[in-house]
Amino acid sequence: MRDAHDPPLHILRIAIVAASLRILGGQAVQAQRLLDAWKGDPEIDAWLVPINPVPPRPFDALLSVKYARTIVTQLWYWPLLARELRRADVVHVFSASYSSFLLAPLPAIVIATLLGRPVVLNYHSGEAPDHLRRSAFARRVMRRWVDVNVVPSAFLRDVLASFGIPSLAVPNTIDLQEFVYRVRDPLRPRILSTRNFEPLYNVAAVLRAFARVQARRADATLTLVGSGSREPALRALATHLNLRHVTFAGRVPPSDIHRYYAEADIYVQTPAIDNMPLSVLEAFASGLPVVSTGVGGVPTILTHGVHGLLAPADADEAVAAHVMTLLESPVYARQLAAAARGTCTGYEWPVAREGWLAAYRSVMTRGRGADLEVRSDIPEYPPDARGGGPLRGPGRLHGGVPDPSPHESV
Repeated sequence: MRDAHDPPLHILRIAIVAASLRILGGQAVQAQRLLDAWKGDPEIDAWLVPINPVPPRPFDALLSVKYARTIVTQLWYWPLLARELRRADVVHVFSASYSSFLLAPLPAIVIATLLGRPVVLNYHSGEAPDHLRRSAFARRVMRRWVDVNVVPSAFLRDVLASFGIPSLAVPNTIDLQEFVYRVRDPLRPRILSTRNFEPLYNVAAVLRAFARVQARRADATLTLVGSGSREPALRALATHLNLRHVTFAGRVPPSDIHRYYAEADIYVQTPAIDNMPLSVLEAFASGLPVVSTGVGGVPTILTHGVHGLLAPADADEAVAAHVMTLLESPVYARQLAAAARGTCTGYEWPVAREGWLAAYRSVMTRGRGADLEVRSDIPEYPPDARGGGPLRGPGRLHGGVPDPSPHESV
């Protein structure tokens, strides 16, 4: 605790390079939450440098043209970086994989390096194993051009380490005042999914699982929040399966998404690839029991039979069986939801704040490529999974996937 006799803190100026909320996705939401959290902080002055700047008229009309959009965005993005990064002490760059890595974080890393500004690369992609295996260039950038790599999960930290890339783990954050916990009693068959309609999220498996559930519970409902390239195919699939009570809610602003969690009773997602989904944390905070495929980093935040139920990838039959287990055993469902809510304190802002301060201050005092000496307090697995075995209950009848070991790299 500081007192009046302590010397004044040097306020660090942090340029956060990320998508604005015009691109509604997990990284844009996390970037905005980070910016909101830093407002008024005595140690940090942070601002957004959007990777998707809007050019002035008449050039803004080209943003609706597929390939022209990329060219126009880059023509405005590079000068914006040169102007905004110049006044930063630290450049905090959000990053995904593949072509996105080349178009968004790489220019920021290049400009920051030319300006002599340290770079904190905030790597989020669940596609990291394949991206880093394929791209020697990305591996070199992350090892040699970045001062500190930061990831949101122990899963990604292990992935990067397997390629010889050191990293810190600082968790994604959840606002427990926005996502309010509610006990589901009675537990109704009101199912929610909030993943965008892109191939890696495999929302089609949610629809197939729902068809199985609705065959047994005619009153079941499904709300799909999101948008994306697969929407026409998903609507066609819902029609083909003769599904009733399916709502395509479309794109929902982050400020309103909590309402959908509040109105639902069970959360379902079936991604083929994932890292540390905000949607699962939001469901945890809201009191929804969760059914998910056990891919990527999901098992590091959700232990099967403790915080929710996991199924193999693309296994809609197992997903549906887990949903029916929850509906038929509501006491067990509430146990899972309560245990999941207990892990959310590890994702609150005070925990993440200490991790980010450690990362920012470390790059001000250490040379590029030096060994990492700071770490955040993010656990390797949810705290409730450390002691004893999973909750015993009927959810174990349907198996899905085995309970992962706390020390297993999933």
